[in-house]
Amino acid sequence: MEKRRAISMLCALLCLAGLTPVYPAAEAKVQSRMTINGTVYAIGGGRRVGNWSGPFRLIVNRYTTPGELRELNDALQQDGQDGLLKALSKMDAGRVQVGTGVGIKANAVIADPWGEDGTKLTVFYERNVRFSELRYGARSQDYRIGYAEIFLDRNGKGEGTFIPAARVRLRDGNNWEVEDFGVFPARLMGLRASGRVTPG
Repeated sequence: MEKRRAISMLCALLCLAGLTPVYPAAEAKVQSRMTINGTVYAIGGGRRVGNWSGPFRLIVNRYTTPGELRELNDALQQDGQDGLLKALSKMDAGRVQVGTGVGIKANAVIADPWGEDGTKLTVFYERNVRFSELRYGARSQDYRIGYAEIFLDRNGKGEGTFIPAARVRLRDGNNWEVEDFGVFPARLMGLRASGRVTPG
């Protein structure tokens, strides 16, 4: 069973309008790196049968620039998800780690203001498609993007949503629709951020 989430991405609209997203205010002598630690809770299916939980870590070395956002949006408009994946493959914003593994490159990390002095982070990455998925033509091979949506308050605490296997398409012009391969997205709980990224 598929579940679709229509996400009106502010970043896509901003880049089309030629505006620059507002990033968290940078203080003097800040560390140009952010680490977010927490727990991921998956409900049904996913990596194991039934419910599953484990450690989650996002390392952000830099934020995706407005120019890169335009490139991603243009690639999705022109060539769909294949174009988006090709554009993502050229980008590197940090690293995503789920469980005890070494993790995978976070291709895009998009920062937008949220709430009262808070920050919303939208993360896209190319997930590793297993050989068995390709060999047996599993439907999951069409869901080649990993996705996370994180909401942090002014103190760097928060929660979010994690979709380990998703596909992305345009809907109603410039809105990005993220479709989850599983029944429910996983939840990110108890998130705590340390450090800060200086927008470049």
